[in-house]
Amino acid sequence: MMLVRTPQDIGALLRERRQKAGLDQAELARRVGVSRQWLVEVERGKPRAEIGLVLRALNVLDIPLEVGTPRYATGVADTPGIDIDAIVDAARKPR
Repeated sequence: MMLVRTPQDIGALLRERRQKAGLDQAELARRVGVSRQWLVEVERGKPRAEIGLVLRALNVLDIPLEVGTPRYATGVADTPGIDIDAIVDAARKPR
């Protein structure tokens, strides 16, 4: 699985998978329903490509899209849950 962070990453992924599928830019563009020039720009990392068309291109190439929160983003994923009731109960008990 490839981590995609930039428009250039998406373009590189599309180009790689298009080439592996044996498609030229004109054929992929036809299947997606866009111009060859649009595909050229996206493969070069065009930052303002229409998301719906990008998703359609991913779909045509059978590239699944998974979205998630990286563990390092929140710091919560590796932290066990805190039971505040247990903490309060423990503080109230006489020693």
